[in-house]
Amino acid sequence: MQKDSGSSAPAAPTGRLRRRKGSNEVPLDVGKANGGHLLVNDQNKYRSMWIRAHSSIWMIGGFVLVIYLGHLYIWAMIVVIQIFMARELFSLLRKAHEDRQLPGFRLLNWHFFFTAVLFVYGRILSQRLVNTVTSDKFLYQLVGRFIKYHMVTCYFLYIAGFMWFILTLKKKMYKYQFGQYAWTHMILIVVFTQSSFTVANIFEGIFWFLLPASLIVINDIAAYIFGFFFGKTPLIKLSPKKTWEGFIGASVATIISAFVLANIMGRFQWLTCPRKDLSTGWLHCDPGPLFKPEYFTLPGWIAQWFPWKEIEILPVQWHALCLGLFASIIAPFGGFFASGFKRAFKIKDFGDSIPGHGGITDRMDCQMVMAVFAYIYHQSFVTPQSVSVEMIVDQILMNLTFEEQQALYTKLAQIIRENQFGLS
Repeated sequence: MQKDSGSSAPAAPTGRLRRRKGSNEVPLDVGKANGGHLLVNDQNKYRSMWIRAHSSIWMIGGFVLVIYLGHLYIWAMIVVIQIFMARELFSLLRKAHEDRQLPGFRLLNWHFFFTAVLFVYGRILSQRLVNTVTSDKFLYQLVGRFIKYHMVTCYFLYIAGFMWFILTLKKKMYKYQFGQYAWTHMILIVVFTQSSFTVANIFEGIFWFLLPASLIVINDIAAYIFGFFFGKTPLIKLSPKKTWEGFIGASVATIISAFVLANIMGRFQWLTCPRKDLSTGWLHCDPGPLFKPEYFTLPGWIAQWFPWKEIEILPVQWHALCLGLFASIIAPFGGFFASGFKRAFKIKDFGDSIPGHGGITDRMDCQMVMAVFAYIYHQSFVTPQSVSVEMIVDQILMNLTFEEQQALYTKLAQIIRENQFGLS
């Protein structure tokens, strides 16, 4: 006789693990062979598909609105997502009985989280903040002091949390408290730090955030559709509903989409111009060589089958192919990792905030892996590596006081006059 889900594993002691809601419980057939999980064999797949599609439409609509609003709003969206992810993951190892004996201990997690927010975003956005307040002398000096003492401020905030942790250690609770301390730091390193690379991409140009994020969404949807209609061959035991048909179909769809979407997105200055400050105004800039079309003449044997003789390609489309290849082959392993993680904790989803999808963390597993790659790829193969006038000016504005900048200006003027005199 088949056992129910409650008898498939030994019951956990009372209070050992926080009870998850019904949508997060491990499904009945957790021990069956992979074939029993395939979408083509799921009797409720059409109802699940409708719920998932309805949620996806709302998410995509909200996402498009935030993209239209601009860089600051996208950053705010990322921070909100990180907060929800942290909440889901902090709750994963909570034990109600122990928490009741440690009043205020939960606040320590959030203290470390917001210290990390201040440290990471302070470093990423410091120059943009300087550029925003240059017209106001008081704010400029205030921001200058914040940047100068930013690292020491964050360090002492962390030390305050460290001392707080030590002072709250309680006899017979050491193992639980140190486990929570390690768990919090793992979340900050593995989750928060990775997803923060997304913000660096945003201010380099929304294109470098929107394209990688869109490719993950396309890959996820395409894998679901191909697996829904054609999936027969299980892909990996960690994620039983994944199939080779879905994986291959999604890979092809993602790579093609990357090439096409890069051409479409690359034509909008709102998406391609970098944001040098924290304002919300419209952007105008020289798009740069990556976003200027190049024309290729089609060979005669190909041109005879098409109404045009040449094609227009943006150079950035070749970079997009690399992003598409990573999004379709490597990034899904972030999802496999998350699947194995959930199996280790015997839960179906990290949360239930998105109907049909689970929690925010369930939607962001692959996005985090993709964000890091997109940032590294952009810095390695797109951003000019040589020193430029703009880079030097940025360093001057960031690291020198107003008086030091005036002294530098005077010194440069003297050097230029001497060189002109010597040349004459």
